Amino acid sequence: MTEILQINDLYVHFPLPDTTVRAVDGVDLAIRENETLAIIGESGSGKSVIGLAVLGLLPHTCTIAGEIHYQGSDILGMPEHQLESVRGKKIAWVPQNPSCALNPSMKIGDQIGEPCCCHTDWEHTKIRQRVLKLLEFIRILPSEERVDTYPHTFSGGMLQRALVAMGLSITPDILIADEPTKGLDNLNKKAITSLFRMIRGEGITLILITHDLLFARCLADRIGVMYSGRFLEISDTRTFFSKPHHPYSEGLIKSLPENGLHPIPGKTDKENGCDSGCRFRLRCSHATDRCLAEPPLISNGNGSLVRCWLYDRRS
Repeated sequence: MTEILQINDLYVHFPLPDTTVRAVDGVDLAIRENETLAIIGESGSGKSVIGLAVLGLLPHTCTIAGEIHYQGSDILGMPEHQLESVRGKKIAWVPQNPSCALNPSMKIGDQIGEPCCCHTDWEHTKIRQRVLKLLEFIRILPSEERVDTYPHTFSGGMLQRALVAMGLSITPDILIADEPTKGLDNLNKKAITSLFRMIRGEGITLILITHDLLFARCLADRIGVMYSGRFLEISDTRTFFSKPHHPYSEGLIKSLPENGLHPIPGKTDKENGCDSGCRFRLRCSHATDRCLAEPPLISNGNGSLVRCWLYDRRS
């Protein structure tokens, strides 16, 4: 399968007066065309920062190094005018918290159609028809009435679907959705899950940034597990949920309600000061002195990559 996006040795650090936050700390990732990849992990693990780096939306105060290749070009090296032709058109972003992301003074239809205004020469009539079609696709009906209403008339689930529609307005190659089920009740989560299932059928590559393991299990082809700015495991979804490899992945699976809600012991590295070697080692029952050195992503021979010395077969 062709790779549509390649991230090589990506670092994103945020300098502060008395420290440096290493939000992303050496990430390598290849995303395949038409696949759905879920990036999961605890809050603060660096998931959203990766998405923002791909879109070129990080603040100028941070330090960025590495490469992000899309269609043969390095996004990190693009001038702003070239990046604007990619952002929203070829690679679209669905932000979390729709109540803040949408403009309360603009009609929903105008906001969904805004990418069409920015990236095409379509006339108003054609844009409106596209918006109406998208409203029908995301099941906000009757579309002819809803198109001219304002965000405050929408429920939380409808606002989230409207953000997804905005991202789909020009049918991008890649859609990155940041916590699309955050704050939604079970009924709305099911609606969002069904919506993303339909999007998968449209030939769009999906990157789902989420802490919702059940949402990831329903949709993803592969799972990437982040912890403290690094990927600890990248596996196909069936393998991840049936036989996780990294001890942290095992802990995440055991924390699911169906498995007894067993919490992962210990504190994150930001709280316990573990900033070198394997950052999970102080919470890991398998830790040895070897874990004082940072393990690479190691292939387990079955298609998974695991950042753990347990899988190092070298003598």
